Amino acid sequence: MKRPQLFSLILALSLLAGCAGALVQPQGSLQPLPTPQGTLPPVEPLELTDGDTLDGYRSFAVDLLRRSHAGGENVLVSPLSVTLALGMTANGAAENTLTEFETLFGLSREDLNALCAKFMADYAQLGGSTEATLVNSLWADPDVNLANGFVLRCQDTYAAQLFQQDLQDPSTVKAVNGWVNEATRGLIPSVVDEFSGDAVLALINAIYLKNQFQRPFETPTSDWEMDFTAADGRVTHPKGMHNGTRNEEYIAAEDGQGVLLPYDDGRLGLLLMLPNEGTALTDYLAGWEEDTVPTLLSSRESRRVSLSCPKFKTERGSSLAGTLGDMGLTGAFDPALADFSAMGSVEGRSLYIGDVIHKTSFELNEKGTEAAAVTAVMMEATSAMPPQDLIYLRFDRPFIYGIVDLETETPLFLGAMERCQ
Repeated sequence: MKRPQLFSLILALSLLAGCAGALVQPQGSLQPLPTPQGTLPPVEPLELTDGDTLDGYRSFAVDLLRRSHAGGENVLVSPLSVTLALGMTANGAAENTLTEFETLFGLSREDLNALCAKFMADYAQLGGSTEATLVNSLWADPDVNLANGFVLRCQDTYAAQLFQQDLQDPSTVKAVNGWVNEATRGLIPSVVDEFSGDAVLALINAIYLKNQFQRPFETPTSDWEMDFTAADGRVTHPKGMHNGTRNEEYIAAEDGQGVLLPYDDGRLGLLLMLPNEGTALTDYLAGWEEDTVPTLLSSRESRRVSLSCPKFKTERGSSLAGTLGDMGLTGAFDPALADFSAMGSVEGRSLYIGDVIHKTSFELNEKGTEAAAVTAVMMEATSAMPPQDLIYLRFDRPFIYGIVDLETETPLFLGAMERCQ
């Protein structure tokens, strides 16, 4: 039997499809959520000149990857997804809980919303062959009493679609998962198996991103395998791809080397970084800071490179509760300390975060990449190398990869490839 005094919030974030901002139509017959009363001042997208705000996001992104990485294991996170999910959540936080969110990102709530507004606007206008969709929805049980200001901000800053439905009804679960599946083009077919009896609200963001390289890799006449040696010495034989020796945007750093492969949209690119021989990824990542990605991108130069890289597809799913707690978001998970009074209430009970689930998918082939991510925030209530004529760059051991924004010099996805099949 449902206990209406308990509250659950799900924020399913990320998977970069068609037209950003387009509405995704759920299956079944759903009632629209009543339009909230009043208005809020619009959030202006962040200006690119605001370096401090971008540094806050970059620091969060690097720290998220570093703390999510366990030696010897593959990891993939989408800082973009998690930031959008927690950005929406922060609009329901107050007092010390709000301070935790602001400290986590090194940003005020206003700047965090402005950053998210920039992401929403910029990635709706990518050119080339890029396919990108960034959509949000809010699913509310009739029992929940949402604060007008919270819902209005979800609408005007995150363009959330609003629905009202009994979350414990199996048809609602089917509709929510159908919405996620359509928005992510099947890369993430579902976000929830069933809603608990405590669930009264689901706030969902879905992103789908598919990019083609400005200059694709050579298409081999037949599949070929390359050797990949993990840190423990185990050798696998993933299918490989080669650029045929040409000029690339080569990156030389004191602790490693890599390459930036631009996409044909002129805005994003794939970053591949290989630590120096004998350096574990854990040690390599320990040196990454908020200015690492901008420094790497600014140091790139056109060089003749013989590039070999494995093709791969990886999917990851885990709880970020411990990771975010280590990063300073602690009170928000504590029923006695959390303050989400700005979000709403169910019979006056206080709310706190029960868990944060993060799912990601990433595929690399000769033509480009396809990436996706989902972030679910569950809310509950109390009851460098020297120049050479030809550079041989072979990603045949653990390396770092990610999709980066070349204009803001920020990462959208970051991963550590420890083992490759």
